[in-house]
Amino acid sequence: MLKTKAKYHLGQVVRHRKHPFRGVVFDVDAIFSNSQDWYDAIPEDSRPAKDQPFYHLLAENDQSYYVAYVSEQNLVPDDTGEPVDHPDLPDLFGDFTDGYYPLQVQLN
Repeated sequence: MLKTKAKYHLGQVVRHRKHPFRGVVFDVDAIFSNSQDWYDAIPEDSRPAKDQPFYHLLAENDQSYYVAYVSEQNLVPDDTGEPVDHPDLPDLFGDFTDGYYPLQVQLN
């Protein structure tokens, strides 16, 4: 039986270890749950292991806002203390407080 425990939690602000973007966790998959085509599009020498948590992020960079799907190994906590400006944040979360966003919707 596979046992995984997510390192990051809903509402937490994280940043990508290698790429210049940050985001707010809004969902977590215990193991990889995206399409094989998505996975195959990652260069083979950069592909993360599938048997780790993967995070859905409301992400932002200097040019845009988007949803990202990132393996746990490629994330680090964001310690800037700065809020994220993604326009979809109010749909799921309350105001940025003490370094995170409190969940404001009922999830299954």
